[in-house]
Amino acid sequence: MKTPENSWLWLYKIVAGLLIVALLGIHFVVNHAVAPEGLLSYADVANYYQVPGIALMEIAFLVFVVSHALVGLRSILLDLNPSPAILRTANTVLLLVGAFAIVYGVWLVFVIQSRG
Repeated sequence: MKTPENSWLWLYKIVAGLLIVALLGIHFVVNHAVAPEGLLSYADVANYYQVPGIALMEIAFLVFVVSHALVGLRSILLDLNPSPAILRTANTVLLLVGAFAIVYGVWLVFVIQSRG
């Protein structure tokens, strides 16, 4: 039986997972190894976001984590063999939750960056 998961979504999960690992590694090194005592305060994080490219890297990290997680949840739902109506509803809910999380996260990055 063929599942309704698109092969492009499957490939995206693999690529996003690899990018998450790479970005998480950079995030940990910069935030916890390079910073003398780690970025412990809001002021430290706000100053860190002034470095060119950091906000973009953190936004990319956010987008890949959220989208990877939601595509993974959709895959789990597909294992339950839902009706087409439930799948459409789940797709809409996951898309809305993901869009909200990403928009909120991007807004938060810009707010923090503006206060540095």
